[in-house]
Amino acid sequence: MPVPSTSPTTPAPAAAPAVAAAPSTPTPVPQAKGPRFGPVALVVSAGLSVQFGAALAVMIMPRAGAAGVVTLRLAAAALVLLLVCRPKVRGYTRSDWVTVLVFGITMAGMNGLFYQAVDRIPLGPAVTLEVLGPLALSVIVSRRLVNLLWAGLALVGIVLLSGHGGGAGFGSLDLAGAAFALGAGVMWAAYIVFSARTGRRFPQADGLALAMAVAAVLSLPLGIIEAGSALLVPSTLALGVGVALMSSVLPYTLELLALRRLPAPTFAILMSLEPAIAATAGFLVLHQALSALDALAISLVIAASMGAVRSQMRKRG
Repeated sequence: MPVPSTSPTTPAPAAAPAVAAAPSTPTPVPQAKGPRFGPVALVVSAGLSVQFGAALAVMIMPRAGAAGVVTLRLAAAALVLLLVCRPKVRGYTRSDWVTVLVFGITMAGMNGLFYQAVDRIPLGPAVTLEVLGPLALSVIVSRRLVNLLWAGLALVGIVLLSGHGGGAGFGSLDLAGAAFALGAGVMWAAYIVFSARTGRRFPQADGLALAMAVAAVLSLPLGIIEAGSALLVPSTLALGVGVALMSSVLPYTLELLALRRLPAPTFAILMSLEPAIAATAGFLVLHQALSALDALAISLVIAASMGAVRSQMRKRG
């Protein structure tokens, strides 16, 4: 799952792709001048970590099921973040707690729906469908006619992905899986909104750690129902921790470092490459081949995402 774009105070833990960062991220402070390769490499590394972590999650789904993997990932990530951040729980208003609660709910929904999707359809098409949520948010927030062009380009990509029956195209896949991916995109858009709100109310990554704990608690019953005692098998636990580190903790750290030197809109454009990275991870790890038409469809969605973010940058300029 792709990682949603965040401000320096609210980096994303998940999977989450991040096209709509520009409208939801506060105006960045002036960045220190210096070589761009360093922070760019950090963002790309974060994307690789997220998507290869998702591929690892797919590999352990036969052991614990999609819900079980979500529980392992969120629980392990919450534990690490709570130990590292040690967030304070006093001094916040009821509105603050409602915000972090909704943030946790969107996080649980985004992860749960995404893993249900990749349990049914290949990783590349799943992330491509999911990224439509942040893209739609970017178009809605910007209120510029040019962004209708980018939305149309993304729609063409989806039609190509769904309009044939060969290869790993959407048309040959489980429709429920596609619906789960689209649902994950909706939750991702909500995640971006509440990530920004939480970052304004809680210092550093405290809100993120608390929201991750909420998401872990919400996912626990579903994981227990589906996986049961399989969640306690040492090898499954170890792989679950690996998924949490690759999909949450490591990307969070890399993005935090990158955003100190990289403007948030540039960060968002780089994160628009998530569908391509996901398709690569699916091919290398899960042997999920894509046809030429599938690759074209994914490329159109990536181009639409980049175009929407660049339009937002011009609006701010």
